[in-house]
Amino acid sequence: MYFFISQLSISDILLTGNIVPNMFKVQLNNGGTISFIGCITQFYFFDCTEIFECLLLAVMSYDRYVAIRNPLHYTSIITNRFCVRSVSTCWLLGNSISIIVTITLSKLKFCGPNIIDHLFCDILPLLELSCSKTIFVHLEIYVMGIPALISPTIIIVVSYAYIFIIVLRIPSSTGRQKAFSTCSSHLIVVSIFYWSIFSVYVLPSRGQTSYVNKILSLLYTAFTPLINPIIYSLRNKDIKKAIQQAFHKHIV
Repeated sequence: MYFFISQLSISDILLTGNIVPNMFKVQLNNGGTISFIGCITQFYFFDCTEIFECLLLAVMSYDRYVAIRNPLHYTSIITNRFCVRSVSTCWLLGNSISIIVTITLSKLKFCGPNIIDHLFCDILPLLELSCSKTIFVHLEIYVMGIPALISPTIIIVVSYAYIFIIVLRIPSSTGRQKAFSTCSSHLIVVSIFYWSIFSVYVLPSRGQTSYVNKILSLLYTAFTPLINPIIYSLRNKDIKKAIQQAFHKHIV
C-alpha cells in the first residue's frame, strides 16, 4: 500500500508542477502566452500523469480487494515483484498512449485566433482551435480511452462490488467497520478523481460552459493532488503516529 501511495504522490507532484505554476501566472496576469512546443509539451506530461493515475487507482482497488478478501495470503499475492511490475506497466501505458495522442495533436493545423479559453493546454480546447479535420483525432481518443479510462473504471467497479459483498457477509459490526475503513481513503480519492474526469471528457452535460469545465478541471489537476496526502494521512494510524512523534520531538 505504501509503495502505491508513493507512486501516487510522484504522479501528483509531476501533475501540479506541470500545470499549477503556469496556471497561477495566467490568473495573476489576467492571461498569458505559451509557445506551441510548450503547449504540446504541457499536454503530454498532463496526459501521461492523468492516465497513469487512472491505471494506478485501478491497481490500488485490486490491492484493497485482496487485503479484504485474502488477508492471510496478502503478502504472497501482492508481492514486491507484482507491485513493481504493475506500476511499471501503468507508467509504460500512460507514456505510450500520451505519446500517440500528442503526436497526432501536434500534426493539426491552427489557423488562429490561437486563444485557449482554458487554464492549461488540454485536448478539447486545442481541438476547438484547430482548422484541420478532427474526426480521426476524436476516433483515436475514443480508442485510447478504452485502456486509459474505461478498463480501469471496470476494474474499480468490479473490485468494490466484491468488497461490499464480502464486507456485508462479515457478522460483527466492528469487523465491517474495520473492513470499510481499510478502503475508505482510496474510495474517496477515486470518487472525486473519476467523477471530475467523466464530467469533463466522457459525459459532459448539455449547456456546460467553459467556466464549469475550468472548475471541474481544477478538481483533478489541483484539488485532488492537494487532498490526497491529507486523506491518506488522516486515515492511516502509522502516518498519524509518525506526525505526532515529529511534533513531539520538535517541541521537546
